Amino acid sequence: MNEIREADRFECRVVNVIKNLMWKGVTVEEKGTKGRVYFSRVNGDLDINYGDTLYIGVKPVYDIEGKTMEVTLYDAEDRKLDWTLI
Repeated sequence: MNEIREADRFECRVVNVIKNLMWKGVTVEEKGTKGRVYFSRVNGDLDINYGDTLYIGVKPVYDIEGKTMEVTLYDAEDRKLDWTLI
């Protein structure tokens, strides 16, 4: 099995965008596994729409309330947009 490194990025497709006053809730789907991750605090001024391509990075963390991975959402320029624990 290949180990996932912090520098690895996985291409995802935006499958849902919820627009709030200041933030966007963005759900992305990883193309290979069809796994989905929801990010709740993406900057509301960014132009992110259904079908756009974004990227996620995964980093193992110590067990925090049953969550063991930090997943970070990036754009094509490798700018960090949001993160969550899974």
